[in-house]
Order: sequence, then structure tokens, then C-alpha cells
Amino acid sequence: MTQKMNKFNSLKKTTKIDFATYLGVILVFVVTTILQNNGSLKRSAVGLLVPICCYMSMAVSLNLTVGILGELSLGHAGFMSVGAFSGIVASQSLMGAIPSAPVRLAISMIVGAIFAAVVGLLIGTPVLRLQGDYLAIVTLAFGEIIKELINCLIIGCDENGLHFIFNPAGNKTVDDLGLSDTGIAIIKGAQGATGTATIATFTAGFILVMLTLIVVLNLTRSRAGRAIMAIRDNRIAAQAIGLNLTKYKLMAFVTSAALAGAAGALYGLNYSSLQATKFNFNLSILILVFVVLGGLGNIWGSLIAAAALTILPEALRQFADFRMLIYAIVLIFVMLATNNPQAKAFIQKLLPHRRAGAEKED
Repeated sequence: MTQKMNKFNSLKKTTKIDFATYLGVILVFVVTTILQNNGSLKRSAVGLLVPICCYMSMAVSLNLTVGILGELSLGHAGFMSVGAFSGIVASQSLMGAIPSAPVRLAISMIVGAIFAAVVGLLIGTPVLRLQGDYLAIVTLAFGEIIKELINCLIIGCDENGLHFIFNPAGNKTVDDLGLSDTGIAIIKGAQGATGTATIATFTAGFILVMLTLIVVLNLTRSRAGRAIMAIRDNRIAAQAIGLNLTKYKLMAFVTSAALAGAAGALYGLNYSSLQATKFNFNLSILILVFVVLGGLGNIWGSLIAAAALTILPEALRQFADFRMLIYAIVLIFVMLATNNPQAKAFIQKLLPHRRAGAEKED
């Protein structure tokens, strides 16, 4: 009876934490929307709203792989690029059939998520059966390969459907697609996607963040989520009790890739011009920094770190040439502070209810 009560109290506590996370994001969205409608936000700040939502979703989804599964992935920007360009192709090709921008945006994000999930499945199936840092190496290579593949793509659309050209030699142009007079070129090789209708909105970004939180938190609290964390904590013990390691690893990895693809589609449809070089190794590292800075397995930390580190370079723009230097110094000090025992003890003193809970558990 006592064990059942403890389990109920623990479940109730996690449910409260999840609802507090949802309410916190909703509150931030409402306040930001009010400020935006009142004209209190600068134009540069308004322009960051959609990217911040995309980076939040990316950070939470990567935390599922790195923090909850315990596997290092260095190619998350690759899944984002797959979602971005597949979403742009879907949106531009459906422009005549579906004039409603919100509906077209939703379909494009779903398409981006599906394509990224398929790619994640193809990569994860062989690699996740191995041990060690193979996933990090393969995802790093994948991020670079997908960038080069997109640079070789020329895609257009007319009343006859989509037209593709794979152009590794670089000797073909949009004219070789054979588009009709009413056709449009969507992806133009190394030029990337140009002339894209920008239909991404802050509301769509908020919905994406909420869906990402719902998927990740519910997966984490489920039986499958407990199996995933068991694999992270002790692979041998998890295998000894009969857990299918590959199955649960793939579940987390593919889910993470799909969420990254949806975020990529929203990100791509926020800009009229987008090149594959945007989704390079540096972006993957930046997203990993969001996760590490916020804390492995800490969803709230990922959200706050993604928002703060996206806003910080803009806030430091007044310092001109020293902007990125100050950004790096601030980042180093924050990392040192979050891993300092004295700083952690000071934070616990500021949160008496947490200290009391810890003493009660002791």
C-alpha cells in the first residue's frame, strides 16, 4: 500500500512539473503577443520570435537524444535542413492547390517531420546497434553530406507536377528543368531556395514548441521513456532484463529527428531565401550548447538556454566588433557557474522548498 502511495505521489509531482512547463510557455507566448501587438517590441526582436521557437524545439528534441537517451548526436542541423527544404518544396508546390497559408504551413511541417523521420530511421537503424561514439561520427558526417546533396538539387514545379534534377557536376541550370511558362523554380542548386513565400508565424512557432513538449514529456513519463532512461543509465543491466535496446534507441532518435524536421520546415518558411550552408556543423554545435548549458535531461533548461543564447548576440550588437567575443566570455562564465558546487548550493538556498524536499527524502 505504501509503495502504491509513493508511486502516486511521484506521478502527481511529475504531472505538476509538466503542467507548470506548459503554463510557463503559454504565459510567455501571451505576454510576448501583447507586447508585439502594442508595438513595444523592436523590429529586430519581432524577427527573432520564429527562430527562437525553432531553436527551442530543436533544443528539446536534441535533449531527447543526448540527455534522456544518452547518445551524442552532432548532426541535428542535418535533420533540420531535411525538414526545411522538404517543407519549402511542399509549400511552394501546393500554393495553387491550397491558398490558405496556415493550412499549407501545417502540411509543410508535417512533410518536413516525415522526411526527417525517414532519414533518421535510415541512419539510426545500423548505427544504434553499435556501442561507443559511432552515432556522433555518423551524424557529423550526415550533416555535411546532406548539405552537399542539397547543393546538387534543382527542383521546380508547374501544372505537370514536380521536376527534379540531381546536378553533381554543376553544369545544369533551372532552364534544364523544362518548366512551363507558369512554373516556378523552388531550389536552385547552390543558390538554395529563393523566392519562397514566407508564411511562418509566431503562433505556429508556439504550437510547435507546445507539441514538442507534449511529445517529449509524455514519452519520457511513459513506459518506453523509462526503458530509454534505463538504457542510458546502464546498458548491460537493461539488456539483462530483456529490453530491446535498438527498438527504444530508434524510438527516441527518430522522434528527435521528426521534431527537428518540423522545426526546420517552420524555419525555412520564415525566410524568402535559404541556402544549405546555413545548416552546417556550427549550427549543430550551437544546438548542442543549448542542451548542455540548460542541463542534460532538463527541458526547462533547454528552453531558457535556446531563448537566451538566441537573444544575446542581438542584445550585444551595439558592441560591434567585440559582440561575439563578449558572447563567448558570457557563455564560458555561465557554463562555469552552472557546474560550480558553490553556485549550486547558493541556488538551493534561494529555493527553500526544494531544500526542504531534499531533507525530507534524506
